[in-house]
Amino acid sequence: MAAFFGFHMPTFTFRGVSNDRLFDRVVENAKAAERAGFDLVTVMDHLYQIRGIGPETEPMMEAYTTLSALATQTSRVKLGTLVTGVTYRNPALLAKMVTTLDVISKGRAILGVGAAWNEDEHRGYGFEFPPIARRMDRLDEALTIARLMFTEERPSFEGKYYRIDRAVNVPRPIQPGGPKILVGGGGERRTLRLLAQHGDIGHWFGGNLEDLK
Repeated sequence: MAAFFGFHMPTFTFRGVSNDRLFDRVVENAKAAERAGFDLVTVMDHLYQIRGIGPETEPMMEAYTTLSALATQTSRVKLGTLVTGVTYRNPALLAKMVTTLDVISKGRAILGVGAAWNEDEHRGYGFEFPPIARRMDRLDEALTIARLMFTEERPSFEGKYYRIDRAVNVPRPIQPGGPKILVGGGGERRTLRLLAQHGDIGHWFGGNLEDLK
């Protein structure tokens, strides 16, 4: 398999750039990454800036609105999040959003998804933040639904947390089989199993190469 290089934008804070120029700078960064030969451009899917990068009051644009706009300003790079928390959106709606991104970008969307971790923004936005075991269970069901929405005409699924009933997802994805699914997270027992079962690409943090092997 050939090497695959991604350019990640973890912040929307740029010194001296006002809000009305914020997206212009994001476009400049994405275009520069494309010219430099990167294969993928990703943004964070967070509602607050995360600790360790900046204060929570820093600008944080909604990820899929931003990616859809970037799709009209780029021509080659794949586009996705690193990564979407499973608790933020209904998984069928998320699959619909990523399918729409795939259509707008003419086949360049990637679905990046993980179990979510930022309790502060869940509390702030009123989202449920269940224990990690239940978030992983939800991720399992969400990944199943996403693949069904990408590949089947009228999929149905009945799980413990989510259900779809002959869901319609039209227009269909441009990419055959739908956008590639990137599973992000850490933990050998659940994350790697979900990656093997559902994913095409993995984004692993923590541990070491021997753990992955």
